[in-house]
Amino acid sequence: EVSLLRRDCCLSIILTHYNKPCLLYFQRLHEGVIRDLERQSRKLENIRLLQEQITLTKQLEAERDKMLMEKGSHQS
Repeated sequence: EVSLLRRDCCLSIILTHYNKPCLLYFQRLHEGVIRDLERQSRKLENIRLLQEQITLTKQLEAERDKMLMEKGSHQS
């Protein structure tokens, strides 16, 4: 039973030692994927905000033009 425990301990150390670079690689890969997803999310939010700003600008310009036309027709 002691030899089995020793063997399991040795196997655990060997597997941990040799798999550590692999685990680090996948951990970095996972972190990169998370960063890319966050970047995509921010990009979509920025696009949405830009479209909203464009719409609001068009509405403001239309209201301003309407007020200028009304002001001009009252002066004539």
